[in-house]
Amino acid sequence: MDAIGLKKLLLSISSGEISVDEGIEALKRLPFEDIGCACLDHHRYIRKGLPEVVYGPGKTVNQLIDIVSKLVSAGGPVLATKVTRDQAEAVVSSVPGVIYHESSGALSYLNGSSRPTPNVKGRIGVVTGGTADIPVAEEACLTLEIMGHPFDRLYDVGAAGIHRLLSRLDVLQKASVLIVLAGMDGVLPSITGGLVSAPVVAVPCSTGYGANLGGIAPLLTMLNSCSSGVAVVNIDNGFGAAAFAALINTIK
Repeated sequence: MDAIGLKKLLLSISSGEISVDEGIEALKRLPFEDIGCACLDHHRYIRKGLPEVVYGPGKTVNQLIDIVSKLVSAGGPVLATKVTRDQAEAVVSSVPGVIYHESSGALSYLNGSSRPTPNVKGRIGVVTGGTADIPVAEEACLTLEIMGHPFDRLYDVGAAGIHRLLSRLDVLQKASVLIVLAGMDGVLPSITGGLVSAPVVAVPCSTGYGANLGGIAPLLTMLNSCSSGVAVVNIDNGFGAAAFAALINTIK
């Protein structure tokens, strides 16, 4: 249930369409749903402004179909991240309305009634050091789209050609929050953080040669940032970065 559904339920109680006791029983049924392979948290949307997000790895095709179909039947929106092509094809063919986003390796379902419309402070900038970081960036962009936050993409503007970043200062300095992704040496969030007044959510990416250590090297660089206002999420966690940036960008 989202905020719209909860409001409808409360109005039904207020108008006398259903009794208070019936409303309480309806609420008791809604917090979570045990489907055997998972307990789906239907009230997360009300608490966080984003529904429970499905993590694809480790789930069988049938489990993913069951989970996504239940979330769709609850009204959505739905987001499943890090899915394989085989998982995606099976879910899309089994659950009407679900879309596979190859660029981010994610599945989504969003209908008009479930589209969030938060009060936002401004636009979020999504910045990558290189083209190889784009899949993680697109996961962040898809999450922001589902959460109803406007954003701008600034891709392939890394430290190896810093003039590319400097040429986009107008966009960077207007952003209310920045999500900055980088692999290799991972220095881009620190550089960006020194140029803007907005908070920076840094995302270390697993792109790079051997000493990158699958993203650990940029993670350590970002954790040791000399720029103030830089926070760091886990390696390749575009979803987590977007969720955090959206919380910052939401006017309560």
